[in-house]
Amino acid sequence: MIFHPTPLAGAYVIELEERSDARGFFARTFCASEFEEHGLKPTVAQANVSYNHLAGTLRGMHYQVPPAAETKLVRCTRGAIHDVIIDLRPESPSYLQHFGVDLTEENRKALYVPEMFAHGYLTLTDGAEVIYQVGEFYTPGYERGIRYDDPRFAIEWPSEVKVISDKDANWAPFDEETAGEAHTTTAGSAATEAKS
Repeated sequence: MIFHPTPLAGAYVIELEERSDARGFFARTFCASEFEEHGLKPTVAQANVSYNHLAGTLRGMHYQVPPAAETKLVRCTRGAIHDVIIDLRPESPSYLQHFGVDLTEENRKALYVPEMFAHGYLTLTDGAEVIYQVGEFYTPGYERGIRYDDPRFAIEWPSEVKVISDKDANWAPFDEETAGEAHTTTAGSAATEAKS
């Protein structure tokens, strides 16, 4: 794997290191020891998939607070998405900065998302499918969110948002005072699609 640092401390775009021959190619998509060598958390507590019918579908911006803060390794296996993360760690040099990257079935890139980063994406194609390896169990009481169009961050999404859940459309504006605190949510444990 080839690890490319992003402008946000601890977040990486990861490319495959392909071994090709007449049959096609072989490549490693995850290796705990390589993650540790780059200072990344290698734990995988859950693996999830989201399927999106239409281009213009927005999911985000989601995160979990301690003690259930989670890392994510995100990859688009069908179609294409524009993936965005926001650094919410007050001690970080890139605090409140955001970064976006296109993840597609053609480029096969993945995005490593550290703990206490908000994460979300906009689908660029119909039928986009996204795989997540997540470093902590989904814990509804520790789930938080930020509106995708919060003016505090002014994220420039590459196209119009056409499909969004009521939950994601109604996250409160970002509040630095409460961003790291746990809260109670009415979402049930089956609502993994709304957080990843």
